[in-house]
Amino acid sequence: MNNQVDAHLIETKLKSEALFSGHFLHAFRDTVALPDGSQATREYVTHPGAVMIIPMLEEPGQPLRLVMERQYRYPVQQVMIEFPAGKLDPQESTLQCAQRELFEETGYRAQQWAKAGVLHPVISYSTEFIEVWFAKDLSLGERSLDVGEFLEVFLQTPESLQQDCFNGKVTDAKTLTGMFWLQNVLQGHHTLEWFKAT
Repeated sequence: MNNQVDAHLIETKLKSEALFSGHFLHAFRDTVALPDGSQATREYVTHPGAVMIIPMLEEPGQPLRLVMERQYRYPVQQVMIEFPAGKLDPQESTLQCAQRELFEETGYRAQQWAKAGVLHPVISYSTEFIEVWFAKDLSLGERSLDVGEFLEVFLQTPESLQQDCFNGKVTDAKTLTGMFWLQNVLQGHHTLEWFKAT
């Protein structure tokens, strides 16, 4: 962001008040100066950041399939179809987080990894970012879910996932964004830089 060019849009923090401090989410109310000199308040939640993985299962004689999850999400009171994902632990790189979450949630390990990009799922009230990773050359082991974590793992073709996005079965923002990345990669509109991860 170029602060000089964007000066007519930028808000400046004047003071900050902590509203809530939870296990990993913290809420604040800031007073800000607006570009026209007036003041306003902004309430927002800080988040440590997260990753999402698009695991591509390529097996001889089989069409490309994706490793997907079904998980109940309490705030929306629904079972959601999602790509594997999870939040960063302290001092953890996004790649380390992606590798850990893929194995813990699905049991799969990947030999090849590629970073696609970053999304900000709720820019109006959260600092959360989600880094998008692709994974391939998968091998299956025994998953290790966190205590209190319940989810189903299933395989789905890209075409089936796309239809679920179109018909409203998939409404999770990160998974919809993942479908965008996947579609462009598969159609050759975007090239990933794959590397072997230890």
